[in-house]
Amino acid sequence: MDDEARATGLDPWRARPRRSPWGRRFVHAHLQGSSQPADHLAPTYAALDLGTNNCRLLVARPTAQAFRVVDAFSRIIRLGEGVSLSGRISEAAIERALEALSVCRDKMDYRNVSRARLIATEACRAAVNGLEFVERVREKVELELEVIDRATEAELAATGCTPLIDPLAESVILFDIGGGSSELVRMASTRSPGGPPLPVIRAWMSLPVGVVTLAERHGGIDVGRTLFETMIAEVAAHIDRFVAQHEAGAPIDSIHLLGTSGTVTTIAGVHLGLKRYDRRQVDGCWMSDGEISAVVERLLGMSYEERAANACIGAERADLVLAGCAILEAIRRAFPCKRLRVADRGLREGMLVQMMREDRVWNGGALGR
Repeated sequence: MDDEARATGLDPWRARPRRSPWGRRFVHAHLQGSSQPADHLAPTYAALDLGTNNCRLLVARPTAQAFRVVDAFSRIIRLGEGVSLSGRISEAAIERALEALSVCRDKMDYRNVSRARLIATEACRAAVNGLEFVERVREKVELELEVIDRATEAELAATGCTPLIDPLAESVILFDIGGGSSELVRMASTRSPGGPPLPVIRAWMSLPVGVVTLAERHGGIDVGRTLFETMIAEVAAHIDRFVAQHEAGAPIDSIHLLGTSGTVTTIAGVHLGLKRYDRRQVDGCWMSDGEISAVVERLLGMSYEERAANACIGAERADLVLAGCAILEAIRRAFPCKRLRVADRGLREGMLVQMMREDRVWNGGALGR
């Protein structure tokens, strides 16, 4: 699909038949027979994001104006490893995913989840055996994955991150650097009658590059300055049309960047000098343009072994973090904002907010009365 199709929201997945919504309502027989104590005061929701690199789960219950997380899970599984080269999800990646999804299923069972949404993104969209993998998950783990299109992915990221928008900013450039694709959203926030603020999406674009695909094409072990600039140039070629169409003449001082991804949370952790990653310190923190540049330069100067030894990077991200930095650098050059807000939140939070809004928990529902 070309850049124009992405910029206008056209997506081949939209034309495919929608699958059963069974996965959205987590009411399986094994749940109905659960012996775990239930919390009857509020419904329990689950949001699962099976990405190209990570499998993530949040289980939460609504509060007066937001929600409270009661359980979570995150594991790097590299579902999309090799997909950009072979076109297929490998058997090893499938086994890693099935194991992680089994853990998620058991957590949802234990927490007596009453409603869930379980999504899969770029790896399943891109792989020729993506739908075959979804069927295998249904048979082996008894979970129904919903392969979402890129427009839905951008909308969910925007919904999850809207609370972090500076209310004084005229506009925000949200970016989500994924494993197989990356999303750009120009947005603003608005107040809502109840619950978290609603996003106002003015334009969006999906880039066909993520940290896994970029690292597989160019390498992630030894990344020098020349290779780093090559990766930046590849990403910039996709962004240029979006900038020309939607950002011409935009007053850059009145907007800020809002980043959600392992790349930006890693950069924030390194900047803060954390001995171990701490979401409470990272989520919502602000970084200046100069602070971001200093961390990127520091990472470029590290060897692979030094990156792997860093507590905020680790061996699982050491070969991907500079590909992520290249995507971030292309975005920063296209939108030279003075500050960036870091979000350790995104698709899962967006799903939780949407489900709770549909159930009217904040406006006329059980919590709103």
